[in-house]
Amino acid sequence: MKFVLSLLAASSLICSTASALDTAALERAMASSDRPAADKERDASRQAPAVLDFLGVEAGMTVLDINASGGWYTEVLSYAVGSNGKVLMQNRPGGRAAEAATAKATRLANVEEWLTPISDIPANSVDFAITALNFHDFHNSDPAAAQGILAQVIAALKPGGILGVIDHEGTTGADNATLHRIAFDDAVKALLQSGLALVGSSEVLDNDADDHSIGPFDPSLGRNTDRLVLKLMKL
Repeated sequence: MKFVLSLLAASSLICSTASALDTAALERAMASSDRPAADKERDASRQAPAVLDFLGVEAGMTVLDINASGGWYTEVLSYAVGSNGKVLMQNRPGGRAAEAATAKATRLANVEEWLTPISDIPANSVDFAITALNFHDFHNSDPAAAQGILAQVIAALKPGGILGVIDHEGTTGADNATLHRIAFDDAVKALLQSGLALVGSSEVLDNDADDHSIGPFDPSLGRNTDRLVLKLMKL
């Protein structure tokens, strides 16, 4: 189903397949002694170089890390966009892992901390945005509110800008709210409802050992869930 939906959504769009991200350089940067050991422990399950390459991140971009929490992706994006790029690390004031996030923003010269709603980011200023492992919470708790957040993201993106969505995959019809997951078809439907165009999906974070029946924090999963990876474009 993932493959079919991806082909149908991308059939009317022309997308470059050339790699613009130096994934080897990103892997070297991620090995930096400055990165917290706890962050490095998640590298194997998150496969950031491959994911960001698929999503089209390039050096020099202005990127937005939505609800960044402690900033795992913020730091990786900081390396990926380089000194000529910029990362907006967006969080709610006083949110989870606020101290760790502020420390990262202080340490990384190309990171700006945004403790404000996404709507405060200047319109048409962002090349790429990402929501990693949190869209299910937005959508499951209040689908209308999730659409409001997506509208704010779309306003911040430049025309042709990309939104990457990574999330714990669930099963259609299951109690995904309790499981902190979202079914692939439900995620695609909600994202297309916002007016974004789906230009691709990747199976790089598929994990067949996860049958979607338990929550992502269950110790048996080792924080390595089966994850959907979606690439959407502002037209």
